[in-house]
Amino acid sequence: MSYEEKTMKSDKIYEGKIVNLRIDTVELPDKKYSKREIVEHPGSVGIVPITEDGSIILVEQFRKPVEKPLLEIPAGKIEINEEPKETAYRELIEETGYIANNMEYIFEFYTSPGFSTEKIYLFLATGLQPGEKNPDENEYIEIKKIKIDNLIKMINRGEINDSKTIISIFFAEKYINRKR
Repeated sequence: MSYEEKTMKSDKIYEGKIVNLRIDTVELPDKKYSKREIVEHPGSVGIVPITEDGSIILVEQFRKPVEKPLLEIPAGKIEINEEPKETAYRELIEETGYIANNMEYIFEFYTSPGFSTEKIYLFLATGLQPGEKNPDENEYIEIKKIKIDNLIKMINRGEINDSKTIISIFFAEKYINRKR
């Protein structure tokens, strides 16, 4: 049996700076119809900056949708005509001030495929050199350097709630332990 949903009609509801919203009317496999609300997003990158001593550079910033500050890996939206690796280098410098000598693609994943097209391209940044951060004018970011073992404990205590960051920390733990 095919589970594919055929799009019969697509209506653009909202076009914004970061996301667009559309409503698709779809034909289901049983020939019934349904509506799907879809948030269109151009894609993002997440960067796992690992220092020589096995710490991860994270950013903490207030996130309005959840009404609290979150501890996250550096990340950002891919700009038009920008390759994900270019975005990773740019966002790392902007948010943390660090420059990576090596930026390695790890994998990609969808953030919330039930309603969003956003895909995150994850990169591992090593050979870090400190520089000067240059956040966007509306970004207020605090930089944190935390050992991987402490980050695992923070996840287990519920202190880290951001999914891309949790995924990244578990990947980094395996990477760092292979290097030891």
